[in-house]
Amino acid sequence: MTSSFACRKLTVLAVFHCAAIFAAEYKAGIATQTITPTEPIYLTGYANRTHPSEGVVHDIKAKALAIEDRSGGKVVIVTTDLIGLPRSITDAIAARVQKDHGIDRSRLIINSSHTHTGPLIAHNLELMFDLKPDEQRVVDEYSRKLTADLVAVIGKAIQSMEPADLWFGNGHAHFAINRREPTPKGVRIGLNPSGPIDPDVPVLKVTSADGKVRVLLFGYACHNTTLGGDIYKISGDYAGFAQIAIESAEPGVTAMFMMLCGADANPNPRGKLELAEQHGRALADDVIHVAADRMSKVQGKTHAAFQIVELGFNAYPREMLEQELKSKNIWHARYAAAMLKMMDEGHPIRRYPYPIQAVQFGKDLTVVALGGEVVVDYCLWVKKNYGAKGILVAGYSNDVMSYIPTVKILKEGGYEPVESMYYYGLPGPYNDNVEEQIHATLRQVLKRVGRHPVTQ
Repeated sequence: MTSSFACRKLTVLAVFHCAAIFAAEYKAGIATQTITPTEPIYLTGYANRTHPSEGVVHDIKAKALAIEDRSGGKVVIVTTDLIGLPRSITDAIAARVQKDHGIDRSRLIINSSHTHTGPLIAHNLELMFDLKPDEQRVVDEYSRKLTADLVAVIGKAIQSMEPADLWFGNGHAHFAINRREPTPKGVRIGLNPSGPIDPDVPVLKVTSADGKVRVLLFGYACHNTTLGGDIYKISGDYAGFAQIAIESAEPGVTAMFMMLCGADANPNPRGKLELAEQHGRALADDVIHVAADRMSKVQGKTHAAFQIVELGFNAYPREMLEQELKSKNIWHARYAAAMLKMMDEGHPIRRYPYPIQAVQFGKDLTVVALGGEVVVDYCLWVKKNYGAKGILVAGYSNDVMSYIPTVKILKEGGYEPVESMYYYGLPGPYNDNVEEQIHATLRQVLKRVGRHPVTQ
């Protein structure tokens, strides 16, 4: 009799489990890989650093979320606690993922948090530093291992997919402030309370078939620069602390941070480790609150589009570069030498292949992924023209090659559109077509995935 009861109980549980599987809208898998360097390495983001790292505040991570719809269409979102990944790395990862798992490039998003207390990456912001051979070796070896680690974590996420549902909602955070401060001598990095920001905190929740929360993916449009160039310990800045706080408060949940269009926003206040923790806790509290509240269910087939637009420059002439070689500013002189070398070798940079991507989940959610350090006006433009509901607009995705300014910011000048190019190693500021080209390509990409302007 006991055996018969047990069999009946197992049958009921099996039926319940099958019903749960059938009811789930998607399959989802999650994987995490620690990517903390194992030896001292130059930290990036601030040109005033003079030596490699000195310890770790907390580990930095790469995390992959794989999602499959009912028709078998897969999407993978990768988040990294890094300054930014160049296309030399992301292209290699995408090629390997397509070969191993059959996932098209349009269905793989690779985002970086832009922490300024993370390791220097090969082919990204390399002109910031003049490394010794052994220091360069560490960077190169780390970057090669990082590439392999990212391929591996994507594979683990794909292999771990189980029935799941997706939910989307929005919160708000308020520690970001526009940093483009107008002064009589031009725009500088400072505080501009009247400048544009985006307080939106989009949250994607992934639940298992039994309703348990597995993943909380969230974003915010603010530089991860709470910590300054005087800090030599590795960390994810406020985004790292936010993920740690969520995972501590919600055991079993994987927290993933996506950097949005925060190129012209800084945390305020900033400068101390406790402020990074404070901002991280505030962001985590908001995410947890959103996840516990009523969220909209995401349903339907996935669609994806990935397109390259060639952006042009107002390149500096040779005469100016030859003068810059004599500059007392070591970064300007280093930049001039690099640009002249490209000219002399016959391959100067004249255009840059800029990536724009969108992934659509049914009619309920659009994820837009833009390359580079994107200023907030691009996100605000997307929301104005395509609606703010059910949309996440990220920068720092697939390739971080420079700041991406608007025409207004180009004309104002300052660090983002002009001075930063000395560190990124591009031939000059973008030309005045940059905003028009990006808007036009966004329209094409969003149309292809089925997101239509709000006026239609």
